[in-house]
Amino acid sequence: MNEFSEPVRLGRTGMMAGRLGIASSYGAPAAAYEEAFERGCNYFSVGTFLRGRSAGMIRAIRNIVKKGYRDRLIISLAEYTHSRWPGRNHFLKGLKKLGIEYVDALMLGYYPRRPRTAVLDMATELREKQLVRFVSLSGHHRRLFQELTDDGLIDIFHLRYNAVNRGAEKDVFPYLKKDGGPGIVAFTATRWGQLLQQKRMPPGEQPLTAKDCYRFALSHPAVDICMTGTRDLEMMRENLETLDSGPLSGEEMARIRRIGDHIYGKQRA
Repeated sequence: MNEFSEPVRLGRTGMMAGRLGIASSYGAPAAAYEEAFERGCNYFSVGTFLRGRSAGMIRAIRNIVKKGYRDRLIISLAEYTHSRWPGRNHFLKGLKKLGIEYVDALMLGYYPRRPRTAVLDMATELREKQLVRFVSLSGHHRRLFQELTDDGLIDIFHLRYNAVNRGAEKDVFPYLKKDGGPGIVAFTATRWGQLLQQKRMPPGEQPLTAKDCYRFALSHPAVDICMTGTRDLEMMRENLETLDSGPLSGEEMARIRRIGDHIYGKQRA
């Protein structure tokens, strides 16, 4: 056993989550999600639009719930409209399609600034009706997470963190409460695949694997969950190897940071 194979408390929510979160948007079959769940990956994220690529996760959630394991799932339903009434309607349709009575987290998707009062009122209404347990927010604007850390409105932060984009290390992580703060979920660990591409590497350097990227994110003590997306069962199994690996060594961390600095510098040049 290592710390990546053990569940972690997701901030002030108190929910116990597997270290790899699973996104629905890459079109994996239900069997891939169900195998991930069996390995302890219980944080499932799906959008309210529930398009075709989400079919596998929808089926997996229904199967897992039918087996009596709803209380072990953490289902995050993402809403992207930034409007109260369309957002509420999308949420209710998504809930019905998933075949569940509530979600564990309503994710307000991709905000550059604090959500409008009407959107926060929608989230509060859904929580009061016990259709939502907690509220999360996703975005790239790091200063926003600073602002939201202490006001208690958002229970889970979804933020970009990878070897290239490490700004959260100075702009977000130091501002988090050690106890009673929001849970932290990192996404874009592979930097949209750039960290896996030979052409992006420094001279003489081999590209990273997806497992390297997930281990990088999870090696930071502030990160609770790292999101992963897969297209098929084989890719899911490769990603699940992360759980057997544990944190990076000092040498591995230094190498990955050098690669990240190289890519970042090339893009700024």
